[in-house]
Amino acid sequence: MTNCAKCISPIDGSLYAERPFLNEPQIAAAIESARQAQRHWQMVSLPKRIEVCQQAVNAMMSMKDQIAIELAWQMGRPIRYGGGELNGFQERSVAMLELAESALAPVVPPEKPGFVRYIQREPLGLVFTIAPWNYPFLTAVNSILPALVAGNSVLLKHAQQTMLVGERFAQAFQQAGLPDGVFQNLVLDHPSTERIVASGAVQHVCFTGSVAGGRHMEKAAAGTFATLGLELGGKDPAYVRSDANLSHAVESLVDGAFFNSGQSCCGIERIYVDQDLFEPFVQQFVELTKQYQLGNPLDTETTLGPLAKASAVAPIRQQVASAVAAGATAHIAPSDFPAFESDSAYLAPQVLTNVTHKMEVMTEETFGPVVGIMSVHSEDDAIQLMNDSVYGLTASIWTADVDAATRIGQRLETGTVFMNRADYLDPYLAWTGVKQTGHGCTLSRIGYESLTRPKSFHFRTSV
Repeated sequence: MTNCAKCISPIDGSLYAERPFLNEPQIAAAIESARQAQRHWQMVSLPKRIEVCQQAVNAMMSMKDQIAIELAWQMGRPIRYGGGELNGFQERSVAMLELAESALAPVVPPEKPGFVRYIQREPLGLVFTIAPWNYPFLTAVNSILPALVAGNSVLLKHAQQTMLVGERFAQAFQQAGLPDGVFQNLVLDHPSTERIVASGAVQHVCFTGSVAGGRHMEKAAAGTFATLGLELGGKDPAYVRSDANLSHAVESLVDGAFFNSGQSCCGIERIYVDQDLFEPFVQQFVELTKQYQLGNPLDTETTLGPLAKASAVAPIRQQVASAVAAGATAHIAPSDFPAFESDSAYLAPQVLTNVTHKMEVMTEETFGPVVGIMSVHSEDDAIQLMNDSVYGLTASIWTADVDAATRIGQRLETGTVFMNRADYLDPYLAWTGVKQTGHGCTLSRIGYESLTRPKSFHFRTSV
């Protein structure tokens, strides 16, 4: 194993960034520094902690233009969309800072003469955030900011592909005047990451990644009594009812399927369309897909960039080829998009019909610009197919009938139910999942609960 983390840019396969992994003594020193700093940080008033974190958000936003370029080089997102992630970062930050005082306020039971009673929210101690590359600022801020506001210290291990994101977080907190040691960006290999989880030195682990990675986290944490927040895979469905606004559904679902080149845990990977709308829906969906511009993400005309890693292309192509061999129809021809070398990270989008749940493309996570579309005959048919998955992050319903969306949503096995939108996180709502998508919660007031522990005060004042 190399002793350096390397970011190979998907733009041209060049080495974009390289940093040495921390060794064991450096890791031990970082953990001890975080532990010592946390004891002082939790004694800082909540308004002051909020103020420092707000300053860090402001510092991060001042780097927006440069960050958009860095994201293009690191993970291939078109530069025209790069600033959008920072807008989302700011939106979530503002919401979590706004919610902090109420979420962390003492819980006071009904008055009881002769007693003072309340429940205080205490920080856990050390929070270890292990963040992915696909939405590197958004996934990280979900836990980092509320953990710090709640009085914890945070250790961040960011994905190797987006290692500069961790440095930007560190820079922002330094500019904001966060005390040394309270936040630390650690460049770690996988074995060192697992050893930290297994050490018992951290009290909470926030992991976003694959199902296999989540299993490694659970195995490493066994016996430590550290709590785990796991956001893992997704195979998110959409159901287009016969009363849906067709043009709105098509436009939104094309974006939900192909934004970020389909590399989103809550991206749309399978669509079920009422038989009355199926043909026009597919026709419009394919026509709009063909309007994407696949190319270098540094080009402002590009709307579809490469995958983050060239190695991700072959498994996706194999999934599509297997579906076609089993009878699926591919609606995007090679001639619809410019050709790229087979060993590059560039992959054209694909729309498949005549698919079934016997095909991996409709059951296994694709994490690329591919979507399967099926015709359904009834609401019950759609619900059964939407629930026929080992994952459960989000599901969207496209309809003009709020009552119908509510009725269907109550039967769906998922963490979030959308109506007439998809692939979006509202920071005032809980972000969570079921089944192999993981467990735990970030965002909203509820998100603070996993980053704190209740401590009861029970005082008899008259003796």
